[in-house]
Amino acid sequence: MKLKNSLMLLLAALIWGCAFVAQSAGTQHVGPWTFNCLRSLIGALTLWIVMPFLDKSRGIDKKTAASKKLLLGGVLCGVVLAAASMFQQLGIMETSAGKAGFITALYVILVPILGLFIGHHTRLIVWLGALLALVGFYFLSFKDASLVLQRGDLYLLICAVLFAVHILIVDGFSSVDGVRLSCLQFLTAGLLCSIGMFVFEKPDLTAVKDAAVPILYAGCLSSGAGYTLQILGQKDADPSIACMLLSLESVFAAIAGFLLLHQDLTGREILGCSLIFLAVMIAQYPSRNKNTEKENEASH
Repeated sequence: MKLKNSLMLLLAALIWGCAFVAQSAGTQHVGPWTFNCLRSLIGALTLWIVMPFLDKSRGIDKKTAASKKLLLGGVLCGVVLAAASMFQQLGIMETSAGKAGFITALYVILVPILGLFIGHHTRLIVWLGALLALVGFYFLSFKDASLVLQRGDLYLLICAVLFAVHILIVDGFSSVDGVRLSCLQFLTAGLLCSIGMFVFEKPDLTAVKDAAVPILYAGCLSSGAGYTLQILGQKDADPSIACMLLSLESVFAAIAGFLLLHQDLTGREILGCSLIFLAVMIAQYPSRNKNTEKENEASH
């Protein structure tokens, strides 16, 4: 896995981690369908505006970049992303933040498990890293040892499965232009969420104005920049290692909460952060070996 890919995925995780502050502020004014609809459409618009400049810098011909595979990938990613985001929001509304963080983080281990069904080979050290990351998420998210599955927990479990599927779909469409794929997925997700917005909520212009800054951050940076960095960073990358890097958003969220919201980190939470960083380093180590990289390329 190239250093450039790792840095892109790390930056995406950082943006998403800081977005928890924006999302928390935004949902105080608008409902989850409205928030997800607007952030997705803003993300699509942001990419559409900057796409000509990105094409020029990358030497891409927009005519050759367009394809049926690109359209299919964008729609599939958008459908799964919209569903995952809404299940996550529904789950958070019905359970504690600690459980929400831990259950959502199960996508770390679900990616290599689901990947086995489509012929992906996962090295043993990646499995060990994923398990260590789960232990880290446990210490980061839980205040006690209780874990009782409730309806909200079930929503979050579905969310974790959907995020794992999203990562694998992105990996399956890595041959198409990542920027256009990201733009299409946000357009699809935004249109789908708009249906729920008008059916289940009553959008209010004043409320939207009050939540303008969080929505713009989530749309331009978290959606527009973050998911595009994910798609570009996943090119030629092991999806299991990619999701390990992306899972660091929880660590960055804890750090952002400490710096921006003045929330103290307990010794238990610091231990969780440390274990997750260690897990990422362990999972990435073999990819730096050229012989291992060749073996991985041959196994796919």
